[in-house]
Parts: sequence; structure tokens; C-alpha cells
Amino acid sequence: MPELEKLLQIMKDLRDPDSGCPWDIEQDFDTIKPYTIEEAYEVADAIERKDMEGLRSELGDLLFQVVFHAQMASEQGLFDFGDVVESINEKLIRRHPHVFADEQVGSHEHLAERWEQHKQAERDSMQDNHSALSGVTSALPALQWSQKLQKRAIRTGFDWPDVEPVFDKFNEEIAELREEIGHEDNRQRILDEYGDVLFVCANLGLHLKINAEEAMRHANHKFISRFTLMEQLARDDGVVFEELGLQEMEAYWQKAKTILKETLKS
Repeated sequence: MPELEKLLQIMKDLRDPDSGCPWDIEQDFDTIKPYTIEEAYEVADAIERKDMEGLRSELGDLLFQVVFHAQMASEQGLFDFGDVVESINEKLIRRHPHVFADEQVGSHEHLAERWEQHKQAERDSMQDNHSALSGVTSALPALQWSQKLQKRAIRTGFDWPDVEPVFDKFNEEIAELREEIGHEDNRQRILDEYGDVLFVCANLGLHLKINAEEAMRHANHKFISRFTLMEQLARDDGVVFEELGLQEMEAYWQKAKTILKETLKS
């Protein structure tokens, strides 16, 4: 693939200590990490917006991050881009014996179960004293991390049998949060109880087969749409939004909700 070889050479040239880019040369794994995370989110954003031209560009940016890390590792004699590709090739073949070997699979559920078994075997081979929660990276967004942790716990049988006990636990955590809010000098306890509420919400999402991170992003987009429409409605009425009282803002909020709901129906 000549284009890939060209990209690898560009990255090498950017890091050349004599003739490369000063900014690229001074970077390391820690300084590049935030950009890698940001590029992954920009890929997700392009997908959400159904922007395929943008997706092509963002995937290129994300690939550049992989190449950047691989180049820095190569300079330290750790591994290179070829090793990265070899690693994922081996992993995909190992985790898909139904494609690359003779293993037979039935339902999608059985396929998912075998996938997790292969992943668990890999984790077991890498550590002696493993936990069911081992290997779940804490670098994930918090809601996504929570659901991944809870999925692992569920595989051990640690979960409620259906959704009703989850609602009971949610109400219990809300009550405990309310109690702690009555003692505002105890900020750490308030943080703890608020975190428990979010944790139970993440578990509720698992029972409802809803990705908590996607649901939160959807809620954020919905809020942006409603809030910006509120501001526009106020401007159309010739009033300064920031000078409105809370009840007046609420009236615009309800109007914006109605308009957007009607738009979705049409």
C-alpha cells in the first residue's frame, strides 16, 4: 500500500531530530494521548452527523495518531507500526476461529459468548491474579467505563434478575443523596452518593439494552436543540433571553419542546 508507506515516511520525517517539525519532535506518549482520544471522539461525531466526507477525514486523523505512537515506540526500540498490525491480525484470527478455523458457531448469543471466552483467555494468560474486572481501561468515558465494569460483573452472576430491583436501588440512592445534600459541609459524601446514582443509572441502561454513553450524548444534543430554539424564540419576540425570569424561560422551554416534537412527527 504505497499511500500507507507514504504516511509512515511523513511521520518519520516529522520526527527527524535534525530536519523535522519542532512540535512533533518534542511530543511523547503522554502529550499525544489527549489528541488520540479527541480524534476518536471526532470520528464518533462524524458518524452521528452522517457526514461520510467528514468521517473519511477524521479516520485519517485517527490513523495518524496510531502512526505517531508507533513511530515514537520505534524510536525507543519498543515496537513499530508493522508490529501493531501484526498484533491486531493475530488477535482477529485468534478471536474468530469460526472464520479462520473449523470451529462451528450457532446463534449470535453463542458467538458473543465465545468472543468473551477468547478475550478472557487472553487476559488470563497475561496475569496470574486476575479479577473479572481486569483489563477494563479506566481511560474510557465514565458512563461507558461503568457499563463495561458492570457487564464483567454480570458475567459472574452479580446482578439483579430484572429491572424492578434496579428502580428500587435507584430510589434508594436518590434518597441517600437527598439526605447528604442536607449536610452541605460534607461535599465528599454528596459526591459519593451522586456517583452511586449515576452508577445505578448505568446499570439500568444495561437492563434496558441501552448504551449509557450514547443516551447521554443524545440527551446533550436534545438539550442543545431545545435551548438554542428557546433563545431564537425569545429573539423573535424582541426580548433579551438572559433578562427573562425563570418562569418565562420555562414557558419558552415548553414551547421549544412542542415545536421540536411536532417537527419530528412531520
